[in-house]
Amino acid sequence: MTNSPPYPFLTTPVGSLQIPFLEQIEGIIGNNSYILRDSPQLLKLSLVIPTYNERDNVIPLVENLSQLLDRKIPGQYELIIVDDDSPDRTWELASKLTPDYPQLRVMRRQGEKGLASAVVRGWQGSRGEILGVIDGDLQHPPEILYNLLETIEKGADLALASRHVEGGGVSEWSLLRRFLSRGAQILGLILLPEVVGRVSDPMSGYFMVRRQAIAGPILNPTGYKILLEVIGKGRIKTIGEVGYVFQERLEGESKVTWKQWLEYIFHLLRLRSQRPLRFLDAIVNLPLDRFIRFGLVGLTGVFVDMAFLYLLSDPAALGWGLTRSKIIAAELAIINNFIWNDRWTFGDLSARQRGWNKRWKRFLKFNLICLAGLILNVLLLNLLFNGLGINRYLANFIAIAIVTVWNFWVNLKLSWRVTK
Repeated sequence: MTNSPPYPFLTTPVGSLQIPFLEQIEGIIGNNSYILRDSPQLLKLSLVIPTYNERDNVIPLVENLSQLLDRKIPGQYELIIVDDDSPDRTWELASKLTPDYPQLRVMRRQGEKGLASAVVRGWQGSRGEILGVIDGDLQHPPEILYNLLETIEKGADLALASRHVEGGGVSEWSLLRRFLSRGAQILGLILLPEVVGRVSDPMSGYFMVRRQAIAGPILNPTGYKILLEVIGKGRIKTIGEVGYVFQERLEGESKVTWKQWLEYIFHLLRLRSQRPLRFLDAIVNLPLDRFIRFGLVGLTGVFVDMAFLYLLSDPAALGWGLTRSKIIAAELAIINNFIWNDRWTFGDLSARQRGWNKRWKRFLKFNLICLAGLILNVLLLNLLFNGLGINRYLANFIAIAIVTVWNFWVNLKLSWRVTK
C-alpha cells in the first residue's frame, strides 16, 4: 500500500486562519479545480466534513450527503473532507471515492491537527457562497441540511442545527453527559453572554453560515468547536435555528474527552478577553417587558415565602423548626414563581412547549437555577459585606438585584428557550 492516493489532494492552506471573500476565491482555487473542472467558479454551498479515523463512516456519509444535495442543488455544491492524516487512512479511502462523486474534494492535513482548525482550512480552500460543517461520524442527520439551507435562503446569516429547540434532542446520553453539556452552556452564559446567549445550542458543530458574514477576521478556534468563534468574530446579524436529534455513534470511538472541555473553557476566556467593552451588552439588551414581569412575579414569591415561614415556624402557628420551615417556604415560593412565570412571563414560549413532560422539565430547570441563584446570593452578600465593608442592607439589595438578573437570563435561555 502506497502513501499516494489515486487522485491528488486539495492543497492545504497555510498561514492565518482567515476565510477569503468571494472575490478572492479564483486566485486561491489555483490548480485544485481539477475535480470540479465542469463546475462554475462559484458554488452555492461548500460543506466541510472534518475527519480523524472515520474510515468506517466515510462511504455511507458521502453517499447520503451526495444523494440529498444532488436532489436539492445539483452541481451547485462541494463536499470537502478534511482529514488530519488518520492512522486508519481515512484520507486514502476518501480520495478513491472522487471519481464516483465529482463534487467531492479531499484535503489531507499533515503537521496540523484539531477539528475546529480543520473546518476553517476546509472553508479556506472552498468556493461556496454558503459555508457549512457536519461531523464525519453520522451523528448529525444529513436530512437536516435541507432545513439549514432553506433558513439561509430566507435571509439568515447563520443557520444552526440545535438539540435544544422544538424537534431537537439527544438519543441516549447519560445523565452525566447531559449535565456536562448544560454546565458548559451555563458557564458560557456567565463568561460570554452576548455570544453564547444568542443561540440555544452553542456547542453545536452542525451549521451553515454566509461566507460574507465570516470572511476577513483572523480566526483562532480552540479545541473541537468552531461555532463560538464564528458568532464572536463574524458579522452575524440574523440567526435561525433548526431542531435535530443527536444520534449515537454507530462506528468508531468518540473523540470528546476532558481535554476538549478544558479547551472550551479556555476558548471562552480568550474570547472574553478580546471583548472587554461588550460584557454588559446582554444585560443592556434584556427584553424589558419580560424582565419587569419576572420581577413582579418574584415579589409575589417573597410574599409566599414570608407567609409560609410565619405559618410553619411561628410559635403562635405550627411552631416547626426554622430550618425545615424555611426550606418548605422557599420551595413553595419557587413553585409559585414557576406557575406565574410559565403562564405569564414566558406564556408565549410555554404555549409552544405543550405537555406535562415538557412542563415538568421546565420546572426542574427552574428549581436548579433558583438554587444556584440562592448560593450566588449568599456568596455575593458575604463578598460585599465582609470583603468590601458595604452596609449589610445595601449589600443584600445589590446581591438580590444581581441574582434576579441571573435567574431571569439563565431561565430565559435554558428553562424557556427563546431564539431570534
